[in-house]
Amino acid sequence: MTSRSSPNDRSAYIEFGSFPRFKDDWKASLVKRAPALHGEFPDYHVSDPEASLVSSSNVRSFHLGTGASIYTQLLIPAIIGAKYEVILVTCFWAPSPTLSALKDALEKLAENRRERIRASGLDTNIFPPLRIRICFSSRSFFQKLFHTWSKDGYVYPPSTWSKRLGLPSPEVLEAGRIDLRVKSLFFLPFSVMHPKFLIVDRERAWLPSCNVSWEVWLEGCVEIAGDAVAGLVEFYRQVWDKQLESQLTAQVGPDNESLRPPSLDELGLTTATSPVNLRDIFLSKSTIPTVLLPSSHHQNPKFDLVPWHENPSPPPTPLNCAILQLLDMANHFIYMQTPNLTSAAVIDKLLEALKRGVNVAIVTSKRLMLLEQLVTAGTTTSFCLRYLIRRYKKLEAEQSRLRSNFDVEAQQIRLGFLTIDYFRPDPDREADCIEDETTEEPVQSHLKLTLVDGQYVVLGSGNMDRASWFTSQELGIMFHSKDIATAVGTAVGNVLSGRRQPVFSSSAADDELVRELRQDDTTNQSHRENSRIISPTEAGQRDSQCSDHDSPRL
Repeated sequence: MTSRSSPNDRSAYIEFGSFPRFKDDWKASLVKRAPALHGEFPDYHVSDPEASLVSSSNVRSFHLGTGASIYTQLLIPAIIGAKYEVILVTCFWAPSPTLSALKDALEKLAENRRERIRASGLDTNIFPPLRIRICFSSRSFFQKLFHTWSKDGYVYPPSTWSKRLGLPSPEVLEAGRIDLRVKSLFFLPFSVMHPKFLIVDRERAWLPSCNVSWEVWLEGCVEIAGDAVAGLVEFYRQVWDKQLESQLTAQVGPDNESLRPPSLDELGLTTATSPVNLRDIFLSKSTIPTVLLPSSHHQNPKFDLVPWHENPSPPPTPLNCAILQLLDMANHFIYMQTPNLTSAAVIDKLLEALKRGVNVAIVTSKRLMLLEQLVTAGTTTSFCLRYLIRRYKKLEAEQSRLRSNFDVEAQQIRLGFLTIDYFRPDPDREADCIEDETTEEPVQSHLKLTLVDGQYVVLGSGNMDRASWFTSQELGIMFHSKDIATAVGTAVGNVLSGRRQPVFSSSAADDELVRELRQDDTTNQSHRENSRIISPTEAGQRDSQCSDHDSPRL
């Protein structure tokens, strides 16, 4: 798709066949920088990123909720349903309702398995064990301060599981033939292992944005099956378990129902609820192009305290390069939801896109992890948003001046519309949750989501902040599908209804986007479905417009 030829020509359409071009350019950018990437953790993808990271998947579901609701309604049931193996990787591990629910589930699962083995009358050793691997990076300040720097990490002795980690005792687990191992990785000063995923029996996988922690935040989780799961297993092997066998060993057990995975009801488990609970199920068996996007940690944050120096370029990891490539390719619309926005590279690319006439919508959080922002980025999201708005207003003034001088080029490409919102809890639902202590209204947004041109969807652990772009290990996943983009954008928009605090909106941006959609529908009926765009009005269901003059100062 080419750029719009004039302000009145709004009939240009999204190029839905752009994935081969994205893949070639993305691969070329990684191959060009390959010599500098050897020694990354992990670096298995450096020699051939396409073969290692590009595959396909079947997106089974997308879920929105709080961390506790996603674990109790989605992840714990998946763990309970495992037959052979569970791999759970998260970043933060803290005493919380989520951890209590996980411990309760594992204890009851072990008891259920023990009773079934006993009822069978057969030798315990005949039954195949359920192997569970739990991995995390951060548990406390002192745990990180004194953590080993070895890439082998630290394996927690069984004697520490109960008191230090809040997990069931080894005796309880062994009685149910559950083989548990718990491991942590961390590298000073800031290099947390930030990925979060669950793999069950190497057949299905979930990538949530939430940790095993106590925060009541808006979170998301995507469930996948297909070839991409094998790629996720390989990432786990390269980072957490070099000795992991290539194939899941066939387990032979008694030919009966003794070890049929139990249900939540059988175990008597309860679930946490939230007003934002929303789950879209995709039952289509069609596969879609999928790219796994790892990003190695880096111990050098590349801080430069000289104010007149340009910002250093971020490490050319698969995730960083993919985001920059997508922002470069965007021709129509970018939607970005991130806990924080302090990455200079992302802000620069957004400004470039706006100059090309691309509309940009940002949803982020206000005053989320301020100390961490200052330590890892030397700035804050609110300061960076002020900078972005100031630069945008300068572009508006410059374009207005050029148009008043009848500059032909200025009339050919208009400036894209920019909308920025902070996430806020819904006041009415928040009051209801105070009365009903069994539900949780999220107070911040922790969802990491990028939508580009109604066809590219990026989810995972990576934020648009400096820590994720420079020091933390991250893992993203990209889908190329207009159907998934539409479903995810609509689901997020529905949840954000009543949960946005307007920060900035360029003049009449929402009305213009609605007109674009209507004009596109009438000018090309054959592309009605293929031209669907996730806009702040359509996907976000904005409650009220916010013009430039009534935006709160940052």
